[in-house]
Amino acid sequence: MPHADAAGRSLHYVRRGEGEPYLLIQGLSGTHAAWGEPFLSALEPGLDLIAYDHRGIGDSAPSEGSFSIADLAEDAAALLAALEIERAHVLGISMGGMVAQELVLRHPERVRTLALGCTFAGGPEGRITDRAVIGRLLEATTSGDRELQLRTSFEINVSPAFAAGAGHYEAFREMALAVPAPVAVVVEQLRATAGHDTSARLGEIRAPTLVVHGTADEMLVSANGEAIARAITGARLELLPGVGHLFWWERPQESAALLREHALAGSQ
Repeated sequence: MPHADAAGRSLHYVRRGEGEPYLLIQGLSGTHAAWGEPFLSALEPGLDLIAYDHRGIGDSAPSEGSFSIADLAEDAAALLAALEIERAHVLGISMGGMVAQELVLRHPERVRTLALGCTFAGGPEGRITDRAVIGRLLEATTSGDRELQLRTSFEINVSPAFAAGAGHYEAFREMALAVPAPVAVVVEQLRATAGHDTSARLGEIRAPTLVVHGTADEMLVSANGEAIARAITGARLELLPGVGHLFWWERPQESAALLREHALAGSQ
C-alpha cells in the first residue's frame, strides 16, 4: 500500500492510469474504496488518477486532535508536492468538495481544472442538511446496530429508485466494511464541515469549474450546487435528475463522462 509523506503526515493513496494527474478528494467518512470500480474504470482513460485517504481515515496514518477544512486542503497540497505533481485536475465531492474549494483558493497554481460534486460553500445561500435527515442518521449511529447504520446511510445517500435496485445495497455494504473509518475521526470531520464557509471567496476562483449535483440529494440539496455555480465565474452546472448524494455511485458512467470531458477540455 503506497503512502506519501505529506508535510510529515503519512497519507495512503492509490494511483492508476496514464495521462494528466487527476486528484480525487473524498467526503465525510469516505475512503479510496468509496469511488467504486465502475466509476474509476470509466474515468481512467487518458488520466492519471490519484485517490487518497484523508488523515486518520482508511489506510492513512492515525490522527488525533481537531482539524479544519483548510487543514485538509493543506494535506492535499502536500500530497501533490510529495508526488512531485505541479498541477492536477481536482475533483472533490461533499466534504471533499469543501476541501477542493479551499485547495484552489489557497493554491490556485496547483489546480488545472476543478470539479465540485454534491457539496456546500456555506454563506447566506448555503443549505445545511435537514434536521429530520440528521436525526435519522444519529438514531442509527447511536443504536449500536451496525447493519442499521449501514442501511440508513445507504438509503439517505442514494435516491429511492437506486436504493430499491437489486444488489445495490450489498455493493455499498461491502465497500463500507472494506476500509476503516474511525468514528472519532469522522466526528472531527463533521466538526470541520460545520466551520466551512468559502461563499464570499468563490468569485476568486479562476480554474475552469464544473459543478455536479443530483436533484434528489437529501444530504446536501441541489440548491447548494446551484449557488456555487452562480458564484464562480464561468462555472458549468450539471444537475442529474432523480439522483441522490452519491451521484458517481448511482451513475458511474454518466458521471465519469462529464468529468473526463471537463478535464480533457481544460487540457487544450
